[in-house]
Amino acid sequence: MDKFLIRGGKRLKGEVTISGAKNAALPLMTATLLAAGTHTLTNIPHLRDIYTMQRLLEHLGATCEPIPLLCKEGRGEVDLPHPHPPLTKGRELNNSLEISTDNIRGDDAPYDVVKTMRASVLVMGPLVGRLRHARVSLPGGCAIGARPIDLHLKALHAMGAEIVLHDGLVEVKAPKLHGAHVSLDKVTVTGTENIMMAAVLAEGTTIIENAAREPEIVDLANYLFSMGAIIEGAGTDRIIIEGVRELRPAAHTVISDRIEAATFMIGAALTGGDVTIKNAPIHNLETVVGRLKEAGVKFEEAHGNLRVTGPQRPVSVDVTTAPHPGFATDIQAQFMALMTVSEGTSIITETIFENRFMHVPELGRMGARIAVEGPTAVVKGKKELVGAQVMATDLRASASLVLAGLVAKGETEVDRIYHLDRGYEKIEEKLRALGADIERIPSE
Repeated sequence: MDKFLIRGGKRLKGEVTISGAKNAALPLMTATLLAAGTHTLTNIPHLRDIYTMQRLLEHLGATCEPIPLLCKEGRGEVDLPHPHPPLTKGRELNNSLEISTDNIRGDDAPYDVVKTMRASVLVMGPLVGRLRHARVSLPGGCAIGARPIDLHLKALHAMGAEIVLHDGLVEVKAPKLHGAHVSLDKVTVTGTENIMMAAVLAEGTTIIENAAREPEIVDLANYLFSMGAIIEGAGTDRIIIEGVRELRPAAHTVISDRIEAATFMIGAALTGGDVTIKNAPIHNLETVVGRLKEAGVKFEEAHGNLRVTGPQRPVSVDVTTAPHPGFATDIQAQFMALMTVSEGTSIITETIFENRFMHVPELGRMGARIAVEGPTAVVKGKKELVGAQVMATDLRASASLVLAGLVAKGETEVDRIYHLDRGYEKIEEKLRALGADIERIPSE
């Protein structure tokens, strides 16, 4: 497995351009299944998860151009690409993707795909909406906690679908799909997205109460609207959808990745840096910007760019994760890395996923003082961390270890960085351009 070697102590300085949001691009890709024809998505990030979704769409009968599948190793139609395709050697990336969905011939998301990327369940809503049937492997849990799809199925059943579970599969059949009043017991982003995509082709009106409010939900709604869907309330906790008979293919530009932007903001804060973030989704970052200001970070906004200046040493700040517009769980690990070198004590409470403190022991190897009790981590800041060999456990934990390595004294080796390749486009190249001493060491 590839790993990063980081020599800490370098101040980040310069400009970095934020890529398209993975968490927006994946549901947009599945939404193309709703209408026959050729769809065009731009600002698509080059990530492992994007390639995995591309393989799944091709397994279902779609064709995807011009982003190539750079590795076709293995057997079978749904074999996954290499965790880190050689995308950046000597040529510019093509960040547009054309997806043709004229000949959808399959209705299943096999376990080999779902087990590697839970977002694969997002084909369920579009397949039920267009074909009136779908077969998806149950995703089970993941490293950061269980994320069941019972709310997805409950909503589809209310819309007239028959649900059958067997052999690790869920089969959904809906000869006639109708609108329904769906009240979600818990805020779920993928659940909201799946229900939205099924409802746009259902007969009648669907109302989703306690809907997720994330910017990625709004981006999906905008894309569906351009395809001919009738949707109101995206971005609020109540979404109303009037079903239509058919949709048409459309073109759409993926929003910028707010999690990547926040990660580079924290990198600037950690290193006392001066970084201008281009293509920053500023209006989607208000909560984290507010917390970073409390920590002593300075911000200047100009022409859609965000200049971030880090303090000599950050001040400890308490945070509690919550659904949008609260403090995003996907930024908790990175923020914790900042708090390890802060002045004072920070209390970080995780309310979304029960196992999202697995980066804590690894930060401890670097000298961080963190005590965990249940959903709460108490972080006692210290002046410096020390380099160490650490292992990534999930995507955002990986980012926190890289950030810690940037400020740690000596060398840090971050192993199992294939997690990072799932969600950060060319992160080592972007960090090097800002002055970081980081290199990727390929597996033997």
